[in-house]
Amino acid sequence: MALEKSRPVTTGFAPVNGLSMYYEIHGTGEGVPLVLLHGGGSTIETSWGRILPLFARHRRVIALEEQAHGRTSDRNGPVRFETSADDVEALLDYLKVDKADIMGFSNGAMVAMQVAIRHPERVWRMVYASAMARRDGARAEFWPMMEKADFSSMPQDLKDAFLKVNPDLAKLRNMHDKDLERMQHFVDVPDEAVRGFGRRQ
Repeated sequence: MALEKSRPVTTGFAPVNGLSMYYEIHGTGEGVPLVLLHGGGSTIETSWGRILPLFARHRRVIALEEQAHGRTSDRNGPVRFETSADDVEALLDYLKVDKADIMGFSNGAMVAMQVAIRHPERVWRMVYASAMARRDGARAEFWPMMEKADFSSMPQDLKDAFLKVNPDLAKLRNMHDKDLERMQHFVDVPDEAVRGFGRRQ
C-alpha cells in the first residue's frame, strides 16, 4: 500500500532504549496526539498507509516502527510486547508528549495494551484492533501454525514492504525470526491488569 503523505510531515530517528527508532509525525492538529502501532512483521506503510492521511486531517498523528522493524534498528535481546511498550513510552518522552491516544493493530494492539498497563499515565484512550489478550482468544489452529511457521510462510507483501525501506535481507529475516519467537512465547495478559487499566482512567 502506498503511503499518501499528509502534509506537513516530519520524520526522524529517536534514541530509545538502545534503539534508533524511526518515527513520523503527520498533521498539525491541536490537543492529544494519536500514536499508531503497526502489526507484526510490518512497517508504517503496510498497517496504516491508506488511513493515516485521514487521521492526520484534523489532529497530530505519530507513527513509529518498533525494534528491528523497517527503519528502526535492533538491539541484543528478544522483541517482547512489554519492552516495545517501554520503547513507545520513551519515544513519547523524547517527543515531549505527556499523554496520547494509542491505536494498535494486531501485534501493535498488544503493545498498546502493555503501554496502558505499564504506563497508564501516558494513555488517554486506546484502540485495540484485531488482537487478543489471551491464548484462547485465537482460533485453535493458530498456535500449532505458529510452531511450524518459518520465513517461507511470511506474506510476500510484508517482505516487499520491509525491503523497500530497508533493503537488507538479513535484517528482514532477523525481524521475522524475532516476531515469530515473540508469538511462540505469548502469555495471557492477566484479567486484573486489564480491569485495573479501566479503573485508572
